[in-house]
Amino acid sequence: MNRMNRALLIVLQVGVAVFLVLAWQIATTTHLVGNPQDLAFFFSTPGDVAAQIWTWFATGSIWYNLWITLEESILSFLIGAFAALVLGFWFARKPRLGAVFDPYIKGANAMPRVVLAPIFTLWFGLGIWSKVALGFTLVFFIVFFNVVQGVREADKTILSNARMLGMNERQLLRHVYLPSALSWVFSSLHTSIGFAVVGAVVGEYLGSAAGLGYLIQQAEGMFDVAGVFAGMFVLAAFVIAIDYGVTLIERRLLVWRPQLHGGS
Repeated sequence: MNRMNRALLIVLQVGVAVFLVLAWQIATTTHLVGNPQDLAFFFSTPGDVAAQIWTWFATGSIWYNLWITLEESILSFLIGAFAALVLGFWFARKPRLGAVFDPYIKGANAMPRVVLAPIFTLWFGLGIWSKVALGFTLVFFIVFFNVVQGVREADKTILSNARMLGMNERQLLRHVYLPSALSWVFSSLHTSIGFAVVGAVVGEYLGSAAGLGYLIQQAEGMFDVAGVFAGMFVLAAFVIAIDYGVTLIERRLLVWRPQLHGGS
């Protein structure tokens, strides 16, 4: 993607945000779509939400909570992704083993995570590890299934040629299976980042003394709609920033792909 196209893309993205904020402002301050007082009660106003965010950052009260959520999210993301990569490659290369455990993995993936959250709190307490455990369950299965699929879809012709050249299993893993799976892996990582943060925030919401989920829960308990929306906007910006970091790593590792080499 050239600079002109990228600049246009950024302008369009910002334009969408401006349009949504203006629509929100009009809906909650005029009679165009209904009683603005009722709408402001349920949805707050952009000004009140911005003022709440400014207060959090100006007083510095947000930084500790951000750090707690970041720590929980990164731990659950790294542990979940690493476990999924190892087990995913192992099961994909051992079809019989994968067939044996397939129903158990799918059954575990079907468990509702909200039900697991109180169990993790009972096991690990109200500290960060109960949130990490919940985030782990959300990250692991997304990455695991993508890794398995990526390895299984390795080009058969390339595999045959590699074997003819005398490559062993370790060399095949490094030069064929891993590059084949990387696209699938990074696709799942972009999705799992959000889920890692969701796991941390939901865990904080159910029981904690700090974090973005704690801030949102406190605001909700006091019927502070502006605080709830402020927490959600900070959370969204938080996820976008982390996702951008993963995008930079992806471009670095997949520079050999033509569609990424151009910066798209």
